[in-house]
Amino acid sequence: MVSIKTRGLVKRFGDVVALDHLDLDIEPGELFFLLGPSGCGKTTLLRAIAGFHIPEEGTILFDGEDVTNVPPHKRGTAMMFQSYALWPHLNVFKNVAFGLEEKKLPKDEIKTQVDEALAMVQMGGLGSRKINQLSGGQQQRVALARALVVRPRCLMLDEPLSNLDAKLRIEMRAEIRRICKEFGLTAIYVTHDQKEALSIADRMAILDNGHLAQIGPPEEIYRNPNSSLVASFIGETNFIPGTIEKNDGDYFRVKTGLGNFKGRLSGFKDKPESGAKVILSIRPECLSLSEQGADFNAIPGSLVESVYLGEIAQYSLKTGDSATNHIRISELNPRRVVRGSGQKFFATTSPDDVVILAE
Repeated sequence: MVSIKTRGLVKRFGDVVALDHLDLDIEPGELFFLLGPSGCGKTTLLRAIAGFHIPEEGTILFDGEDVTNVPPHKRGTAMMFQSYALWPHLNVFKNVAFGLEEKKLPKDEIKTQVDEALAMVQMGGLGSRKINQLSGGQQQRVALARALVVRPRCLMLDEPLSNLDAKLRIEMRAEIRRICKEFGLTAIYVTHDQKEALSIADRMAILDNGHLAQIGPPEEIYRNPNSSLVASFIGETNFIPGTIEKNDGDYFRVKTGLGNFKGRLSGFKDKPESGAKVILSIRPECLSLSEQGADFNAIPGSLVESVYLGEIAQYSLKTGDSATNHIRISELNPRRVVRGSGQKFFATTSPDDVVILAE
């Protein structure tokens, strides 16, 4: 278990600045996720912490010790890659034992540690299997065992579940969290899968062009994004441009092309003045389809599309506002499904679910 800090980290590839004076603190034993659009710097940051990229500026600290120029094999980290990088000519045991054999440990010690690592990932007794005899989920477990067997201070995971089907991804993300917590590992995890991050992360960071856009627990980032970039990257949302009218107790009133709203501020350093341009972010699951309007937080529109997915019914309302066009609604555990396009409805929501962001 190790704490990790970066201070003023800069990494360039030619004219491209992949990391731009980035400061980050990761606590001991934390399962920490890095997310963001392609090219935002998350994999570069992971590889810099692991030692595969040497930054042009800044420092990387493990438990307060400067490891910026320490080679990867001396940092006490282990990397698990997207492709698993297993050797097809070696069996399961030999794949897992590779790192220990490089350390020239005694054979009996290698056997003990490999057996323990395979048991951790529920692959005990399969050491003699060839890699091509394993399913995708089993190969993923072997790759995880190989990373764990060297008993790292920090586990690095670079999109480790992207090659698995949906059911296996759900199973394995729970398994990864169990192992990290059971053995007190600090883990840094890069993914594009927002559900993966929301379901198992202790904290997450959203990166944008080499900067930290926002950092915090999953529920904080989902409920209180500090910008439209973060709101749109983590989950679905509806954006509605508007203008601040006034402060109304715990909420602010906002005038938009779709009517008047009450909502709460997020990401503002200072309270906005009347007339300030803002953007409202409203998650689809926070909206309800209603036949009744209201003075506030009721968006009029005509039904365009209905999609029934069992646990969710999804609707699309066409609005008369050219800046918004369509509003998406997700009704959880629907008792009924509204069919037929052209019907007039209102999408209604609570002020607590209307997030006001700076334009």
